[in-house]
Amino acid sequence: MSGSTFGKLFSVTTWGESHGPAIGAVIDGCPAGLSLAAEDIQKYLDRRKPGQSRYTTARKEGDQVQILSGVFEGRTTGTPVSVVVFNEDQRSRDYSNIKDIYRPGHADYSYDAKYGFRDYRGGGRSSGRETIGRVAAGAIAAKLLKTLGIRLTAYTRAIGPVKVPSDAIDLTVIRDNPLYMPDQEYAKKASAYLETCMQKQDSAGGIVECLIDGVPAGIGDPVFEKLDASLAKAIMSIGAVKGVEIGDGFASAQLSGSQNNDPFYLPEPGKAPAKEAAGSIPAPAKSSNHAGGILGGISDGSRIILRAAIKPTPSISREQSTITRDGKNTTIAIRGRHDPVIVPRAVVVVESMAALALADAMMCNMSARLSSLQDFYRN
Repeated sequence: MSGSTFGKLFSVTTWGESHGPAIGAVIDGCPAGLSLAAEDIQKYLDRRKPGQSRYTTARKEGDQVQILSGVFEGRTTGTPVSVVVFNEDQRSRDYSNIKDIYRPGHADYSYDAKYGFRDYRGGGRSSGRETIGRVAAGAIAAKLLKTLGIRLTAYTRAIGPVKVPSDAIDLTVIRDNPLYMPDQEYAKKASAYLETCMQKQDSAGGIVECLIDGVPAGIGDPVFEKLDASLAKAIMSIGAVKGVEIGDGFASAQLSGSQNNDPFYLPEPGKAPAKEAAGSIPAPAKSSNHAGGILGGISDGSRIILRAAIKPTPSISREQSTITRDGKNTTIAIRGRHDPVIVPRAVVVVESMAALALADAMMCNMSARLSSLQDFYRN
């Protein structure tokens, strides 16, 4: 199977299946000298592990990470960093009754159509458990970016019809509720909505929003490697994601040019909101940020804003129509341990994939100017 590696200079290859012995990742291209311990990665994995609330699967996994290579005396060596998380609570028997049935909303049929074979135990590589490797790699990328003054903050913006308004967002309360919403009252409303879904043997989707602060102007390329294109590919590669927006996204289609443009102005000396642009170009400010921090595929120095639309969890106990592998009509009601909503656990996955895309873009950008190479090797 190809397609398990993301990134050019800072890259991650994930491996493992939901019901195999372990899940892991190999991160290549991380510079030597980055302070790194298992605890740095564990903080991220703890945000996505199951069993944190009644709105996540009851699968009991500690998701304890081990670093196998690439770190010596607390710092990266410049060689590949290999990490592993062992699966502890597989119940493959839960899936034996559906091994010849295609689950609606899952990748069962499409996998079979491509490979002529599928791992029916939780979906194999298409399982959300594959994201463990992404999150572990994203934790390393985020720590690298932090040394450059770049921070990422992701949270649940909406669950079903319950959306936190822009003027109600409080980033300080994201970790204070199990849904990772930036407002406690809307978290309560979303919880009530989820209770209704669960009573109906149904599930819910939602929106994850990610803010990236501190990115200097000039990151990304103008054609196929646009920064927003790279971010979109990274986020869309997450199994539950069905749409990505940068800035105003689809709402920009309803605006006029005068409304959508972000006018520039030069701030007062000493009050520049962003890092100085490369060379002698003065760093401007913008009176709005409809573009979400990216113009022409290149960062403009303002906050990068992206959103991911997460589909409802396809595993529901309500009876649904489907077919068998040998072409017979049937019905299915999925039992076992499944999330009624995947959005809260997807928050850190979106944040991690954004970190990976940005770390790679930052490293690729180092060769954009001759002066950058000259400064590096002369010094």
